[in-house]
Amino acid sequence: MKNIRNFSIIAHIDHGKSTLADRLIQAVGLISDREFRDQILDTMDIERERGITIKSQTILLPYKAKDGKEYALNLIDTPGHADFTYEVSRALASCEGVLLVVDASQGVEAQTLANLYLAMEHDLAVIPIINKIDLPSADVEMAKSQIEEDLALDSEKAIAVSAKEGTNVPVVLEAIVNQLPPPKGDPDGPARGLIFDSHYDAFRGTVVHFRMFDGYIEPGDTLVFLSNGYSYRVEEVGVFQIDRIKRKRISAGEVGYVIAGIKTVSDTSIGDTITVKERRCSKPLPGFRETKPVVFSSVYPVSSDDYGDLGDALEKLKLNDAALTYEKDSSAALGFGFRCGFLGLLHLEVVQERLEREFDMSLILTAPSVRYKVHTSDGKTLDVDNPAMYPDPGSISYAEEPFIKATIFVPDKYMGAVMKLCLDRRGENKGYQYHSSNRMEMVFDLPLAEVLYDFYDRLKSVTQGYGSFDYEITDYRKVELAKVDILLNGERVDALSLLVHKEGAAARARRMCEKLKDEVPRQMFKIAIQGAIGGQIIARSTVSAFRKDVTAKCYGGDISRKRKLLEKQKKGKKRMKMVGNVMLPQSAFLAVLKTDSD
Repeated sequence: MKNIRNFSIIAHIDHGKSTLADRLIQAVGLISDREFRDQILDTMDIERERGITIKSQTILLPYKAKDGKEYALNLIDTPGHADFTYEVSRALASCEGVLLVVDASQGVEAQTLANLYLAMEHDLAVIPIINKIDLPSADVEMAKSQIEEDLALDSEKAIAVSAKEGTNVPVVLEAIVNQLPPPKGDPDGPARGLIFDSHYDAFRGTVVHFRMFDGYIEPGDTLVFLSNGYSYRVEEVGVFQIDRIKRKRISAGEVGYVIAGIKTVSDTSIGDTITVKERRCSKPLPGFRETKPVVFSSVYPVSSDDYGDLGDALEKLKLNDAALTYEKDSSAALGFGFRCGFLGLLHLEVVQERLEREFDMSLILTAPSVRYKVHTSDGKTLDVDNPAMYPDPGSISYAEEPFIKATIFVPDKYMGAVMKLCLDRRGENKGYQYHSSNRMEMVFDLPLAEVLYDFYDRLKSVTQGYGSFDYEITDYRKVELAKVDILLNGERVDALSLLVHKEGAAARARRMCEKLKDEVPRQMFKIAIQGAIGGQIIARSTVSAFRKDVTAKCYGGDISRKRKLLEKQKKGKKRMKMVGNVMLPQSAFLAVLKTDSD
């Protein structure tokens, strides 16, 4: 165990985490230059295109240090977005140390700080790395002073590297060996391991990624999950070195995988403790919690014939993404679909893109919503994430909505703009502090529902791209809720219903009506598009009718002749409106959803 080092790389989005991992893999000669490709640990096309890590990976780097000893360096890669904070915390719980990457041109940002706090909670050794020193705008001294002031780390130990060009990567490897502690644990004690990820293999079932803390696991053992009590017979154990490499056993301190004929990924929960029936441990490792979706949206196929295919696609996707939840849903306007739960907006976008690309689906998603707690007057509490399930307002005592603690890093000249943006979103300023002469950290309590739509885009826009944002869900607070219905020619369109804060309901309904007015095709009669709360109309726009010029044949003459013809036309239009049906095109649904990000 003295020659094992388990470490992770943490950073703000786009500070060069995956590029540094690439250079470390190349530096130890694990893969030839011919087989190498950028972002080698990122397996999905979406990850490569967006330059983000969605699914964490792990890899064993064999390294011969300057002292002549052979070391096993286990790199446990982590996702880089706030949506996946729990996965990051479990990956960090599997390590003894971290490399904290800071961009030399941008310095310390919101997630740098958030991830450092996570690492400190797990009492990990931290090696600061200043990356991108090859950029013309790089300012290493500025980055060092921020590491000293903002992060309270020793900037003298910071290693300046260029992950892109490979500068100083050997120094990083030596620092991992010399500055990070080896793992502790009892190799002969009861078996105890921590699951930090899993993925689905079409031939072998679920492959569980785990870190062994005590004891060992080998083929033939009976594997037991402590959170649900499921047990399986171990078929194979091994380590990751780009491909899976079989081993006879995985002992305390090591990181590897186990295959045990597990049919679905949802049986394995991230953060769960695994043990062996024959050498069972008495208590689980701390920190486990069920992952709960926070953003909900209904997914419908554009063609109702594809409903079965969509169900199959979601089932296959769930095999690789245990955090995705879904149940059957239906709408009078859009037919049959599924109500899905996601970890956040990025997770929603990723799932949508994967369904469209990997399964060739054409989809319509309803406006994302959060889960409200509705307390009824007879003492019951309902969890409502779908406007269709919202109870009669007369039976509601009060409602609560989820709040987040948002941490925003900005240059101080944008303080006013950020303050206005957050206060407009019903935010509450919890304080701010300067981290340097012109950079500040602002903390707000914000309703999650207000952040869902276009908050991140607006923040980037008002700070000209310099604002960085991180959040964590805190608690539920009382809210004045209203259900806004959209009526088309007097008929309610259920797929466009929304749950919103009462104060902003009229403005939101007006925006939707205006947007729909451009999308609904004109008919021979007037079409009223209305926004309503219960029986009260709060917004309206009208699609004007096609009209035939019935007075064209009247050349002069008495005005009463023209009036008679117009009255006759008016009666006809009225009669037509009574029987006329308005079909809402698919583009109208998409247009309404875009109103929130415009």
